[in-house]
Amino acid sequence: MEDLAHKLENWIKEQVLSAGCVGVVFGLSGGVDSSVVGALCKRAFPDNSLGVLMPCYSLETDMEDARMVARELAISTVTVKLDNIYDSLLSAFPDDEYDPGTRNLAEANLKPRLRMTTLYYFANRLRYLVVGTGNRSEIAVGYCTKYGDAGVDILPLGNLLQTQVRELAKHLDIPERIVRKAPSAGLWSGQTDEVEMGLTYEELDRYLSTHDATDEVRHKVDNLARDTAHKTTSPPIPPF
Repeated sequence: MEDLAHKLENWIKEQVLSAGCVGVVFGLSGGVDSSVVGALCKRAFPDNSLGVLMPCYSLETDMEDARMVARELAISTVTVKLDNIYDSLLSAFPDDEYDPGTRNLAEANLKPRLRMTTLYYFANRLRYLVVGTGNRSEIAVGYCTKYGDAGVDILPLGNLLQTQVRELAKHLDIPERIVRKAPSAGLWSGQTDEVEMGLTYEELDRYLSTHDATDEVRHKVDNLARDTAHKTTSPPIPPF
């Protein structure tokens, strides 16, 4: 694990310096992925790494976890509360003119898109790169918000399965309660990745690493990958 951590640390450095930047900024949510990214960024740029806490009607326990990780790893942080901005944006939209069945997801996706905008503000001001927290498991099934948490400059965890991220977290001394925490994008109260995807990370990771899966899991993963392919590719351009 130390060899992997060292390689990722050096990779982050190379990506930042080759872009003509001087440091890194990332969202710190209190989850295991953002905690591992924070630890790696701190190793790569001890004096030029910034974790941003961006509560938007978030659970206070998640913010407490994020602050705990920042203390444990000595990560510099700033907090930007997005509740009022979120409310103002919603109030600017037309009322009930569209299919009500699309409302919840459309409103939930505003949160990661506001966070993306916030991270790029700091990136522009500080000449930093935005470091994303997406891992291989999430990328494989498009579990992200387009131009939200998917809107980043680099993805150091992009080749690691969720189970591998947890192993790396243990090596990096991420607090145990963070390592064991159910992954969640924090889009609404009680929301978890596994419930929303309809399968567990254990099932997903086993299929991605060994192709061993039930027909039901295989069908779900393959359909998710097909339906969300637009999230992980560049916008199509006409071939003429």
